[in-house]
Amino acid sequence: MSLSPDRLPASQAQPSTGSAPDSASGAFAIETHGLSKHFGKLTAVDGLTISVPAGTIAGFIGPNGAGKTTTICLLLGLVRPDAGSATILGQPLTHSLGYLSRVGALIEAPAFYPSLSGRANLEVLARLGGYPSSRVREVLDLVELSDRARDRVGSYSLGMKQRLGVAMALLPDPDLLILDEPANGLDPLGIILTRDLLRRLREQGKTIFLSSHLLGELEQVADWLVMLHQGKALYNGPARAFLDQHQGVSFEERFLALLKGEQQ
Repeated sequence: MSLSPDRLPASQAQPSTGSAPDSASGAFAIETHGLSKHFGKLTAVDGLTISVPAGTIAGFIGPNGAGKTTTICLLLGLVRPDAGSATILGQPLTHSLGYLSRVGALIEAPAFYPSLSGRANLEVLARLGGYPSSRVREVLDLVELSDRARDRVGSYSLGMKQRLGVAMALLPDPDLLILDEPANGLDPLGIILTRDLLRRLREQGKTIFLSSHLLGELEQVADWLVMLHQGKALYNGPARAFLDQHQGVSFEERFLALLKGEQQ
């Protein structure tokens, strides 16, 4: 199976070197085939076929209305597809959703009890999920909040709240982490801390499916890129191959050129 993009105009498609992991070996954390979702007359996801290798940081990008949020909701079983199929961590997307025990997610703004401490918020979820108290300490260390763990969440900065949200998603020690705009609204220090956290999680063998509008940041952390437009994949392949093919042109400029080509 080639690592070339799933869907690019012929003038823009350039095959990359090497081969993709064999899906039969379980090397893909996410695979979709012809996945579609309609809301009335609106087609939110349109025959989407993508693959995300395990153990990578996959940047998931696209303009507003491209279908990113709907795709994430499909992967998490929050909405049912109208057509197509998906495999998550080697398990098919079915009614049972058994794979969710191995998935952590942060979508939209995380909800907290502002009058409780960061530690107490995590302990509530740990008790509900049956996770040991030692895991609370571990995730606080991972997101570098141990020194503020006893402070009320209401006193946290936006960046601290985002990191606490990631800590919540990490409680089950997931193999796959799905994050929707985790660096949204963060200051430069918060972005750097988030970048470092994602890299450390990748080093632990976790797969991170990262939806973000911060293209410059994705350029620094992503191994893999999934670019979406009008519910379809513009590009699905290695980040390095995409960037190397277009040296001298910024990531943002190349992405905008792809969108412009699709709209013509």
